[in-house]
Amino acid sequence: MDDRKARFEEIYAATYEPILGYALRRCSSPEDAADVVAETFTVAWRRFEEMPAGTKARLWLYGVARRVLANHRRGESQRRLRTTELRDEIAAVSTDPVDASAIGQAFRELSDDDRELLGLVAWEGLDHSAIAAVLGCSRGAARVRLHRARKRFSRALRSAGIDVAPPAVSRPISERSSLI
Repeated sequence: MDDRKARFEEIYAATYEPILGYALRRCSSPEDAADVVAETFTVAWRRFEEMPAGTKARLWLYGVARRVLANHRRGESQRRLRTTELRDEIAAVSTDPVDASAIGQAFRELSDDDRELLGLVAWEGLDHSAIAAVLGCSRGAARVRLHRARKRFSRALRSAGIDVAPPAVSRPISERSSLI
């Protein structure tokens, strides 16, 4: 075992519980805390050469965890904002109540890849170029995959008895996303 790996494992063993406790006290769920801790130690491994020796490593890791937590919170607030915007938009175009559980069921029945694609657009607000970067494919391939995922979701909604006719456009073309 090389020295770097041995030193990292030693630091990990000594600091995992304090860093986990730090994250648990600041996150809304144990799952979020686990994500923060995992990202903290991932950053620590990538920036291992910058990590101070001895007891200062723990303090350095608290700083890393603090920044990871800030990024996590920013992401959460952006997701909440996008979710609220999407709910408002759906409520504005709905003329009759739609069974949200049926929509959720249709979404859950899609393949993991289709759900990921649709989520990258709806919840993460990514455009075709960004989706291509996330998926590691060309922009054109991302467009085709997204188009096909949307068609499969539309079919699933129709088979669940949900009208998928596009709503009337309420925004000028210049303000709409390039994904429409």
